[in-house]
Amino acid sequence: MNVTIYDSTEKLPQLPADSHYFHSREFMALCEQTSGQQPFMAVVTDDAGQVVASLLAVEHIRRSWLPPFLYRHVRVLGEGNYREATDNMLFSMMLNALTRRLGNRTLYMEVSNLSQKMFGYAPLKAAGFFPVRWMNVHNSLHSRTPEERIMPRQMKRIQHALQHGVTTKPVETDQEFDAFMRLLRHHHWLKPRRYLPRKDFFHTMQRQKRCTLFITQYNGYVIGCSCLVYIDGDAYLWYSASRRKSFATLHPNAVTYWNTIRYAHQVGCQHIRFMDVGLPFRRNIYRDFILSFGGKEISTFRWFRISIGWVNRVASWLWRQ
Repeated sequence: MNVTIYDSTEKLPQLPADSHYFHSREFMALCEQTSGQQPFMAVVTDDAGQVVASLLAVEHIRRSWLPPFLYRHVRVLGEGNYREATDNMLFSMMLNALTRRLGNRTLYMEVSNLSQKMFGYAPLKAAGFFPVRWMNVHNSLHSRTPEERIMPRQMKRIQHALQHGVTTKPVETDQEFDAFMRLLRHHHWLKPRRYLPRKDFFHTMQRQKRCTLFITQYNGYVIGCSCLVYIDGDAYLWYSASRRKSFATLHPNAVTYWNTIRYAHQVGCQHIRFMDVGLPFRRNIYRDFILSFGGKEISTFRWFRISIGWVNRVASWLWRQ
């Protein structure tokens, strides 16, 4: 078995047609074309040169108000693609290759959205990553309707907003797209941990029909927005924003999420998955808000590796299991 890292889709060998979107040629090309991002695909081939597994890591250039002002971080979404069943040994080979290539040129590496909590535990530990307990939430859309799952109190708030003229619609025009991006940027301005791609990332994904962008409006004001990504029959709510303080009585975040969930159900998605619920604090306002729509929470790990050795050791001790 051989591991090769590719930093360009032009050099990438043929990958299986059913590759998971976050580890596909299509997603790698999207990241490659987006300014501020650089993808790296680790590919394992057998002795006959056939692709056995692949794992995509995306390097992001970040800016911060606090030192360091300009830095890089790497994110891996999921465990990758495998010709047969997921394999810890193949995952370890790809992870080690990516860590050797990127570990010292970035401030930190992050592995998230693994399908199983304990998958890759030993390889990640061996590569210097430390686990942080995290929460995932998903809503099943195939067995019961969203109306049957939502909590009555939340439904009452949404009905109040709808009666006062709040509406949600897919983004269709350039003006609506610009309004979507303005609200998203404003919302994430004071959230330094969350990375927000440039507008060409969303524009390309929308053009490829890989996502639907939504805006929520009231009297001509855009008060909410969301990005719904389609992968293997499921919908992923990846980014969202709202003016929940300016329009508190209209609950723009609740209306936006509700209409996004209903849209995913209408187009036949099996589940809607919320990608960044956060830490499993006993009191987590955002998690409780999402669960009010009838979702199911699952405990998982999000893995980190900081390139500054002593900081990584301290963080590993602080977040020890």
